[in-house]
Amino acid sequence: MSEIVGWREWVSFPDLGIKRLKCKVDTGAKNSALHAFEVEPFQKKGELWVRFSIHIDEKDLTQVQVCEAKVEDFRSVSDSGGNITQRYFINTKIKIGEHSLKIPISLTSRDTMAFKMLLGRTALRKAGLIVNPNKSFLQGKK
Repeated sequence: MSEIVGWREWVSFPDLGIKRLKCKVDTGAKNSALHAFEVEPFQKKGELWVRFSIHIDEKDLTQVQVCEAKVEDFRSVSDSGGNITQRYFINTKIKIGEHSLKIPISLTSRDTMAFKMLLGRTALRKAGLIVNPNKSFLQGKK
């Protein structure tokens, strides 16, 4: 049986050290996207990695966390406005309520967006989650 989530939920990224981040659940988006800035690729043990910063509180932009992750892909992505950009993709664990799974996430600037994290339909399908667009925070308030 599938679990129901709201159109926005709190998530965490244990592998990145992010304990709590507000997320927009978006069935219109194929891929998940995380706001990232100061994105710097580097080599680690012969593999391509990326170091990036994120705002962990959308109301207090002085709260910044630096993360590192192995790059899984670098490809073109078309945003909702039809703009095509090149993005790094990482695979990392996401927790939403009691659900924990590893998903691909693109790193991109979401400075102008209300939500710093977008959970797309590929991840929703993988987790077996169904969205109730009339509800928020069904997996916990914080």
